[in-house]
Amino acid sequence: MASLVNSKDPSHHITSPFLPQTPLGGSTPLRSGSPAKPNDHHNWHPAPWLLQWAVNPYVALKILAIPLILYVNWVLFGRYVSGPDVPNPFGPIFLLSGYIEDSKPEDPRYAKTYLDLAFLAYYIVFFSFVREFLAIKAGKPLARYFGLKKEAKVDRFAEQFYAVVYFSISGFWGYRIMSQMPSYWYNTKAFWTDYPHWDMKPFLKRYYLMQFSYWCQQFIVLVLGLEKPRKDYAELVAHHFVTLWLVGMSYLLNYTVIGAAVYMSMDIPDAFFAASKLLNYIQWNTAKIYSFVTFFCIWSYFRHYLNLKILYSVWFESSDVPKSSKVWNWSTGAYLPSWMPYAIWVSIAALQVLNLIWYRLICKILIRAIMTKEADDDRSDSEDDGEHEKLGDKQR
Repeated sequence: MASLVNSKDPSHHITSPFLPQTPLGGSTPLRSGSPAKPNDHHNWHPAPWLLQWAVNPYVALKILAIPLILYVNWVLFGRYVSGPDVPNPFGPIFLLSGYIEDSKPEDPRYAKTYLDLAFLAYYIVFFSFVREFLAIKAGKPLARYFGLKKEAKVDRFAEQFYAVVYFSISGFWGYRIMSQMPSYWYNTKAFWTDYPHWDMKPFLKRYYLMQFSYWCQQFIVLVLGLEKPRKDYAELVAHHFVTLWLVGMSYLLNYTVIGAAVYMSMDIPDAFFAASKLLNYIQWNTAKIYSFVTFFCIWSYFRHYLNLKILYSVWFESSDVPKSSKVWNWSTGAYLPSWMPYAIWVSIAALQVLNLIWYRLICKILIRAIMTKEADDDRSDSEDDGEHEKLGDKQR
């Protein structure tokens, strides 16, 4: 299945919420190229020393350890310097900030704060470490174990291995979060109930910021040329830019409930998609056909049925928000004037159009698989030199 889906990989494009959220600091009421290779493989564009954390997992690990060491030192000795009531200044780097003091202990809530930027920066480095470490220690050894020899295919296998790990975890995490919210299972009326959702439960805020960090890391690697450019480089840059803008706006304008629903509808099919591509690379022919059929069903349900359900909700149910929230009010965190539902709807509709384009390609491959028991894209050439990529060989 050299290429399960995509000359423009469906799982590689626009997978975050197309939704616009309180201002940073307000105290009142948003898939990329192959895993970066070790330094000796970066012949086309060696990473500047300031960016070694993005391509070298050991450099990234050292950077990640610094705030942890400082945090522990403060716990052990800080109270002797500043007193027991002074909060640990290093906590916001890797722990959530913005705790609302008057929230109930049994139901803690968090607001947005400028310290979220430190959290984002830390986990951008974290995802760089995870990506590179998995590629070097797991993805590439597994590829060679299954008999892949050419470096291009080894790299592709490693990036899809990382995709399986990341999207499986994020998909399950998204499901668990939704199961604890009124919006479970795609109870779309809950998207608008009690809007604005400016005060977030800790698990929702952590999930959203971690997703944001993941996409920031992917964008940095792409635009700084820290990996070998692909033929669709310009499209990828545009896609990542739009994705980050949409994720950021959904966070700032308090659409995190509907945003989390979109996240999950994207991540779960991506995990199955990456798994299908792994089976394709190792040429488990029967398994890859069954895997692709499973992926097709999951993609159809999540990226079309559920996406259309969300579109319906934006168009017909967004008017259910309290009248006091149908304004653009910085002080209350309400950003739903009369024109905003149309902006949200158009954004998600654009996502659905892209999904339909890829769906057409997926259907063609499925029909070919049924008729010929081959799931390859006949438009593909060889990917051995990295110049020609098979359908589905591109990473989100």
